[in-house]
Amino acid sequence: MARLVMKFGGTSVANIERIRNVARHVAREVKAGYEVAVVVSAMSGKTNELVGWCKDAAPLYDPHEYDAVVASGEQVTSGLLAIALQQLGIPARSWQGWQIPINTDDAHGSARILDIDPTRLGAAIDMGEVAVIAGFQGIHPPTGRITTLGRGGSDTSAVAVAAALKAERCDIYTDVDGVYTTDPRVVPKARRLDRIAFEEMLEMASLGAKVLQVRSVELAMVHKVRTFVRSSLVDPDAPETAQVEKAGTLICDEEEIVATQMESQVVTGIAFSKDEAQVSIRRVADKPGIAAAVFGPLADAHINVDMIVQNVSADDFTDITFTVPNADFQRAVAALAKAKDAIGYAVVEGATDVTKVSVIGIGMRSHAGVAARAFEALAQRGINIRAITTSEIKISFLIDAAYTELAVRTLHSLYGLDG
Repeated sequence: MARLVMKFGGTSVANIERIRNVARHVAREVKAGYEVAVVVSAMSGKTNELVGWCKDAAPLYDPHEYDAVVASGEQVTSGLLAIALQQLGIPARSWQGWQIPINTDDAHGSARILDIDPTRLGAAIDMGEVAVIAGFQGIHPPTGRITTLGRGGSDTSAVAVAAALKAERCDIYTDVDGVYTTDPRVVPKARRLDRIAFEEMLEMASLGAKVLQVRSVELAMVHKVRTFVRSSLVDPDAPETAQVEKAGTLICDEEEIVATQMESQVVTGIAFSKDEAQVSIRRVADKPGIAAAVFGPLADAHINVDMIVQNVSADDFTDITFTVPNADFQRAVAALAKAKDAIGYAVVEGATDVTKVSVIGIGMRSHAGVAARAFEALAQRGINIRAITTSEIKISFLIDAAYTELAVRTLHSLYGLDG
């Protein structure tokens, strides 16, 4: 029998009634002939509550005990869903991360999965039992301590379990019915995508789309786990929800997409992130090693740098502009101030009222003029571009935050994405 992993987020299990609704979704797939493992998040708002308790107990809390506390939210949900499934006459058992086990490193609060031994889990599933797994958590074998995978970690848990079980597919259920060409709250004409390539979804997730955690998409791409994003808030017994290709967005290999259509869409979606800050270093000596002097201290401070622009030097001096996460802006400026003598700049300028807007699509590999059309369209709207970065399937623009919605709507229409 084919195996299926189903994952349900916090809004999908927000209360007992919704947990019963999830049980009916699971029952539908069991009836269809699948061997099922289910990964669940904590009830909506519960993780925030648990984190708040830790902070109230001690602002500088022990990260080991923090993980022990916050992992309890998923434990509650997994047990409740197992009970709801049993009530429907479906054999089910809850599993914690350490019982499988899901082995991780010891980076408490943001641990990474090292490996999963699927032997016990697979044996239970083979016996006809639905495995209800607490997402977001694992165990560090040398210490035996519970670890957690960071916010959104249940997505990563689900994809990793699907890879370990060699599942046919991993279905990620959420409060939206798939991946859209952009945020429908900004562009009402945004449309749901039937399919999207792993690479495109990875760019979308890393550049502002909130549907999936970035690490879960990375795992899916590496292990080729076909991942399906669909809504849990529909009636699980309605006929249309059984039609997989019409009920959400399939994330899969590029080859699978090309095989189903004659010509790829050049642009698949528009993503944007308001969590950006711009840093500009003025009058830096134009000489070898200066980039290392600038970005070394930022790396030592564990600050991620994204867009980088260096102006052409005309008088042996140059300007360097780059972006960092908004939350790291003050730390970045402080790190540069400490290194001023080594760098030798005149002044550091910054701005936090900026947005990164990105155009994404695998079709960009084989089509020219994609960027030029965007430059022209933004210029016609009076939108100034502060910085630009590109890759094979992505173009990102840094603009003033006030023009975010106008830029997204302009680009969405420009590339024919309006529904």
